[in-house]
Amino acid sequence: MFIGVIGATGNIGQHLVAEAAARGHRVFGFTRNAGAVPQRSNVSWASLDIFDTAAVAAVLPGLDVLVSLYQPGNAAADFDATVRESIADPTAYATAAHSLLSALNTHPRTRLLVVGGAGSLETAPGRTMADEENLGAILETIGLPAEYATAVRGHRDALNVYRTSNRLWTYLSPAGEIGPGERTGRYRVGGDQPVVDGEGRSRISFADAAVALLDEIENPRFIQRRFTIGY
Repeated sequence: MFIGVIGATGNIGQHLVAEAAARGHRVFGFTRNAGAVPQRSNVSWASLDIFDTAAVAAVLPGLDVLVSLYQPGNAAADFDATVRESIADPTAYATAAHSLLSALNTHPRTRLLVVGGAGSLETAPGRTMADEENLGAILETIGLPAEYATAVRGHRDALNVYRTSNRLWTYLSPAGEIGPGERTGRYRVGGDQPVVDGEGRSRISFADAAVALLDEIENPRFIQRRFTIGY
C-alpha cells in the first residue's frame, strides 16, 4: 500500500513509519522540516503544513491511506513545548480536521486515519473525561497542567467534526497512558470506552500503538468510527 503519514517524526509516527516499511508498504512521511530527516529505504519525505488544505490535497493522488498524527510542535523533541502550544490554541485540532476533510473532498476514495486524544472516551454512558468539571485537577495528578483541559476538549471537538463527515475516516483514541515501551505486537481493541488491564490501567506503548494503526490500515474495521486500544 501507499501510506502517507503526517507527523512522521513524532512519538508514534517514527514507529509507524518503521512498522509500515518493515511490512513492505511504501511510506510518504510528511513533517514540517523534511530536509532534516535521515533517509531510509522505502520511505520518501516531504514538508507539509496540515492547515494548507490545497497542499494536503496535492499529496493525496496515489495514496491509499493518509494518517494524521498532528500535534502542535513535536512532542518527541520537546513535550513541554507541545503542551504549551496545545493550551495556547486548543481549536487547532478541529481546524486541522476541517482542513483534512476538505482536502479529501478532492479524493474521496482515500482513507484517513487520525490519532487523537483519550479524553473523549466514555467514563460512564454518555459522559467523557472531557466533560468533567474538575478535569484540570485530574490532569495535574498525571503531571499535566490544569490548563491542558482546553486541549483535551479540543481533541473532543475535532472528533465531533469527523463524526459529521461522510469521508472514509477512522479515529484512534489511544490508551490514557501512552509512552515509550517495547513492541509486543499484542493489544486489545475497544470502541468508545477505555480498554483497561487487570490493574484498571489504560495503557499502551508508542510501538504497539503503531502496530494497531497498521493493522487497521491493512484490515479496516472502523470506517467512520472511533476505536481505542490498550493492554
